[in-house]
Amino acid sequence: MNISELKTACFLGIGGIGMSAIARYFKAIGIDVHGYDKTRNEFSKQLESEGFIIHYSEDIDAIPAEVISGENSIVIYTPAVPKDHKEFKFIASKKIPMYKRAEVLGMISRNCYTIAVAGTHGKTTTSSMIAHMLNESGVNFTAFLGGISSNFNSNYFHKEDGVSLFTQNIMVVEADEFDRSFLQLSPDIAIVTSTDADHLDIYGEAEEVKKSFVEFVNKLQHNGIAILNDQLDLEYNGNCIRYGKESESAAQYSAIKIEDHHFCFDYYFKTNSARILNALPGFHNIENACAAITACLSLKLPLKPLVEAAGNFKGVKRRFETIFSNEQYTVIDDYAHHPTELRACINSVKELYPDKKLTGIFQPHLFSRTRDFADDFAAALDLLDTCWLLDIYPARELPIEGINSEYLAFKMQKNPLLMAKENVLKNLQVEKPELLLIVGAGDIDQLIKPIKELYEKAN
Repeated sequence: MNISELKTACFLGIGGIGMSAIARYFKAIGIDVHGYDKTRNEFSKQLESEGFIIHYSEDIDAIPAEVISGENSIVIYTPAVPKDHKEFKFIASKKIPMYKRAEVLGMISRNCYTIAVAGTHGKTTTSSMIAHMLNESGVNFTAFLGGISSNFNSNYFHKEDGVSLFTQNIMVVEADEFDRSFLQLSPDIAIVTSTDADHLDIYGEAEEVKKSFVEFVNKLQHNGIAILNDQLDLEYNGNCIRYGKESESAAQYSAIKIEDHHFCFDYYFKTNSARILNALPGFHNIENACAAITACLSLKLPLKPLVEAAGNFKGVKRRFETIFSNEQYTVIDDYAHHPTELRACINSVKELYPDKKLTGIFQPHLFSRTRDFADDFAAALDLLDTCWLLDIYPARELPIEGINSEYLAFKMQKNPLLMAKENVLKNLQVEKPELLLIVGAGDIDQLIKPIKELYEKAN
């Protein structure tokens, strides 16, 4: 498939965070984009406002004629689209080739100098940091992000009026381990932030997760660079840079202090050193910043604009995002849906606000993940002073007998308040926590705007 020859693209599941980024790229290079999605959400509404053609019912007549004829067209689908979907079945019956999102990213990356950021957590923030640092350094690049960057207000960004470091365009991409999607990439720089067990419904066991990351790193181009968290038991025999805290790593961070609710640290890499004020709070985001700066220095960029970019990085929507704050109240929203992420997020909030009681609203994501990591989830949630525990968000799964929020609550030492999502606002009107943390990867994001408005009206 030669992307430069395409005239029409059909997306089945266009409203997803990953799919919409590719749709924006195709539209930007002059391809006529048509899309289907099951529901009209905030992502699809934004796409419509940008001129995309989207329909929300299974309609064979909505498939562009060019796709059916196979004339310079492509069909891209997300695994979330069921195989009995009318349009999917029709296209398959016509023997029209269909491609997963990861396959298309692989196609795009073949003509680019690719920086791919992988990890069971940290990849969205780190890839967004790198994109922001490249932009602040005046470098030409294209970024496909797994979240909405607050600096770009988008999950896709392209810059072509700056400096070209290579004959190829630089591409920054979030490399997703789900369904081994990241193995479609052969990057020039591969960053791995974490390899904690996750997606065991796909991988079966933790060791298989780690093996997939090893395979990802070994797909580096000749003379490629692996940038690996030094806590990871990953071996790579090529050019490898380790980063970590006060260790023998090539890239190090140390002297962490909190100053006016900001995390500050010292950074060292080869002859480069600086005191960094990290605009994004959290101990885990110090690691992410360290990886991002190291990747940019590997491109021979000067350190000064990278330090400045770390200080004015606005973060990613739903990644440790402060949605309301005044002298009395603070509300933070985070996408954390794995025990390690939860623990890091909760500990960082408590470090920032040590004198405030912390209430967390958590929506578990997937029955299988809740089952597989129940003990770890319980231990992480017990770090909260008060926990409001919502029902499990099923996403792509059917219920598993005996696995529910009551099962998780039973494993906790503290007694959480089990609550339906529709009752959260009612409870907040009665009891307004001074420090509130909203966490989860399901549809809990629907509560963010009304919770923000509730706190704003009360002040």
